Amino acid sequence: MIVCPNCNHQNPEGASQCEACYTPLPTTTSCPNCGTPVQTDATFCGQCGFNLQVELPNLPQPISEEEIKSPPESEPIPETIVNQPEASQAEIPQEAQLEMEPTIQSPPIIPPEPPVDPLSEPLLTKLPITTSEPIMPSEPPITPTSEPIMPSELPITPISEPIMPSEPEITNPPSTPASAVTSATKIQIQTPSLLHVQTNTKMELPQNLSVIHLGKPNEKIPPDIDISGFPNSEIVSRIHADIRVEGDTYYIEDVGSANGTYINHTPLSTGDRHRLRVGDRIALGKGDKVTFFFQLS
Repeated sequence: MIVCPNCNHQNPEGASQCEACYTPLPTTTSCPNCGTPVQTDATFCGQCGFNLQVELPNLPQPISEEEIKSPPESEPIPETIVNQPEASQAEIPQEAQLEMEPTIQSPPIIPPEPPVDPLSEPLLTKLPITTSEPIMPSEPPITPTSEPIMPSELPITPISEPIMPSEPEITNPPSTPASAVTSATKIQIQTPSLLHVQTNTKMELPQNLSVIHLGKPNEKIPPDIDISGFPNSEIVSRIHADIRVEGDTYYIEDVGSANGTYINHTPLSTGDRHRLRVGDRIALGKGDKVTFFFQLS
């Protein structure tokens, strides 16, 4: 586990920032003596007290950002390579020009025949005379435009008719979305609860409280979730832990219990908060004798 230097929250291995306060976490390495995760700038192991200054110089040094950002210099391209394709390309068009010249001499053999067709030219002169005639039909389309002015009165009558059937169409749609809204709201509601592992008893958390107290009856802070009725409840303190509600997020906090609070078999320090997720295992006291699963239903 990686402890946040800002809020002392225990984060899972490999996390880059704190789950509770989103503070960037320091990089860690393993102790060469006991294997416990320690910070890279630590001098002694907090678990076994091993002197880390002897082994730290042998560890690989992190690569600086300047070395990462600087791209490798590209090798210069020799100029001789660029000149070779130009020579090869220059030789190809010279051969192509020699082949194109004999092909150009063949078409002048055909032109002697066209002078025989002088009569076809006057035919072309007559055609433009016919093209001038269709210009006249452009005037008739002006007359039909005046005719549709009269039937413009007809569309006035159908406008009044569809007004009546429009009323039943408005009444039908509201019935269907009303049911859809109610069903959508039911799906979004999620009720948090604690499932007691030993007795398979489900207890729903109160919805109107921002702080839910877990413990046993006492005169100072009465519990919202009473643990006294479960087996082995003697290991649970009267004021044991609190569940804090912040919007849709739930946090559990040990408030100074005698036997401690464990989340997924990991002890939760007094005053530290753990963000609850579905399936988290909450043990009140040692020995995993009073255990709950956090659920959302």
